[in-house]
Amino acid sequence: MSKVLATEIRAGNLIEFEKRVWRVLKCYHVHVGGRGGAFMQVEMKDVESGTKLNQRFRTDDKVERAFVDNREMEYLYNDGGSLVFMDKENYEQLSLSADFLEGQVEYLLPNTDVLMNFYSGRVIGLQLPPSVVLTITETEPNLKGATATSSYKPAKTETGLTVMVPPFVLQGEKIKINTDSGEYIERV
Repeated sequence: MSKVLATEIRAGNLIEFEKRVWRVLKCYHVHVGGRGGAFMQVEMKDVESGTKLNQRFRTDDKVERAFVDNREMEYLYNDGGSLVFMDKENYEQLSLSADFLEGQVEYLLPNTDVLMNFYSGRVIGLQLPPSVVLTITETEPNLKGATATSSYKPAKTETGLTVMVPPFVLQGEKIKINTDSGEYIERV
């Protein structure tokens, strides 16, 4: 086991908390100016029972990372309700249900490399790359004179993920999306 600072927690990480192994679903750095210190708000799911928990960690807290066997795998295709991955070393295929990967399925395109987490010989999670490039399939048309202001519009990607994008981004364009927060980064 190794300890890491709470600020190093990312979605998809596995941590040990209260003698259980948890998969981090979402995490946010929150700073309340003037009152108290900053903290990490972490939404996590117990890998054994499936229960969810929202937990706050101070930014200087140390959290135990669960010792897991990580294997490089490649996402191949969606087979109805399950997703098929291939081990890059021995070419074995593994199927996981879409429910198991809740919140991460929308970031997966065929041939995406991921890091699969195994604990005691069974799959308990998946780590996505820090960002992915997706094509926009639906969005509102560009408004004349629109600039990069604080107004954003919804855009649907090829995987079904809806992202808020600046008004100048058009249908058919490729955009880079942060897999931790689900936010638009830039056009590609």
